[in-house]
Amino acid sequence: MEPPQAIGLAAALMLLVGFLLGFFLSRSRERRQQQQERAEARDEASRIVGRAQEEAESLRKAGELQGREEAVRLREEWKEEESRRREELERTERKLAERSESLDRRFDRLNERDTAQEARTERIREREGVIEELERSARETLQAAQGRLEEIAGLSSQEAKNRLISDMEEEARAEAAQSLRRIREEGQWTADREAKKIIGMAIQRMAADETAHATVSVVQLPSDDMKGRIIGREGRNIRAFEQATGIDVIIDDTPEAIVLSGFDPVRREMARIAMEKLVEDGRIHPGRIEEIVEKSHGEVEDGMREAAEQALYDLGIHDVHSEIVKALGRLKFRTSYGQNQLQHSREVARLAGYMAEEMRLDVQLAKRAGLLHDVGKGLTHEHEGTHVELGYDLCRKYGEPPVVLNSIRAHHDEEPHRFPETFLVTAADAISGSRPGARREMFETYVKRLERLESIAMELEGVERCFAVQAGREVRVMVEPDHVSDEDMAQISEKVARRFEDELQYPGQIKVIVIRETRAIDFAR
Repeated sequence: MEPPQAIGLAAALMLLVGFLLGFFLSRSRERRQQQQERAEARDEASRIVGRAQEEAESLRKAGELQGREEAVRLREEWKEEESRRREELERTERKLAERSESLDRRFDRLNERDTAQEARTERIREREGVIEELERSARETLQAAQGRLEEIAGLSSQEAKNRLISDMEEEARAEAAQSLRRIREEGQWTADREAKKIIGMAIQRMAADETAHATVSVVQLPSDDMKGRIIGREGRNIRAFEQATGIDVIIDDTPEAIVLSGFDPVRREMARIAMEKLVEDGRIHPGRIEEIVEKSHGEVEDGMREAAEQALYDLGIHDVHSEIVKALGRLKFRTSYGQNQLQHSREVARLAGYMAEEMRLDVQLAKRAGLLHDVGKGLTHEHEGTHVELGYDLCRKYGEPPVVLNSIRAHHDEEPHRFPETFLVTAADAISGSRPGARREMFETYVKRLERLESIAMELEGVERCFAVQAGREVRVMVEPDHVSDEDMAQISEKVARRFEDELQYPGQIKVIVIRETRAIDFAR
């Protein structure tokens, strides 16, 4: 073997020996360390066990001490409970003794009362005998007095009894009539109280301006010379104007004015605007007339639509079809008994809305039904049929709700009221039409109604005279005092009022007053 190889082998062996020595040394060091840790663990366990035994001993001693204290406490509580029960028992025994004494005293008093009652019973028996004797004597005296009275009065007891019954029946009838009148007045006041409150509040919250339109319109002229220019050569201008507008032009001796007459208020308004523009422009000939009339027609249509839209805006009503708005706008120039129908519809809508608000109903629906209840009057100049039929068909065609349709028909009794808001619209329509100054009435119709009121009252027995006053809203009935008593007056007033309701149609209500005059006349000589 060569020397370098031997050196390498020796180095390897040394390294191996060094590694083995290091390994055994580390193993022995780890073994010593483990043994030391085990010893320390045993010592720690011994210490823990010692402490645990000490703590257990202390806990045992504390438990024994606590048990003794609990035993002492329970013994004291038992003694206190025993003392309390003993005191309650003593109190109960005292109460029983007192109650026994009270019962003994009560028993003694009952014995005394029994004795007194027996004595009282004996005295009552004695008095009964005396009373029987007195009653027998009184009956004999009464019979003698009754015979004497019959002899003096000339009436038997049965006749006197019948007369007394008759007087009592008459008095009962009078009291019954007075009670009936009082009950009816109280019932009417109670029934009308809420309605009057609601209607009064609704009327109080609104102020309607009265608007009246006649069947003629007057156009003022700057001078009378303008009349000749309006007539034109051989009347061609006035003929062209009447043909274009459908309105009659009346030129008379009225200074600086002409009159436009026509049944259609829309055409009359269009003619008035056209005539004022022609007079202001001064150029009056057939061609100019046709041009101005066409422009005036557009202005009137725009004005009607603006009036309808303003009414809808003021009332807060939306989503109304344009055709319904157009028909509603024509009510601006439509009147009934002198009352402007657009203003009337606004009044009805406001009144119905106020009453619906008081009654907690649908306010917007009530206003909508009130505004559209007479919309058919805007179509009566162009279509055949009543305004109820025209308005119903128009609103049904463009999808108005059932309440509106029912209000259109029901406010003229063409179908029953099916919704609460419909009743309010009918009531509001009557209020708006019947308020003083709202409508004009033909003189002949007015006189006939007053005569009919008086004739109905005069047909009743015992009525002497009758007067209709307050424009027919009050009827005063004079009765014959010898044939009608104070009790009969209530029956007469009720009969007259019921006949008015059954036989007449009138706005609002009629007050019936029955007057009975009694006079006593004598002379001093």
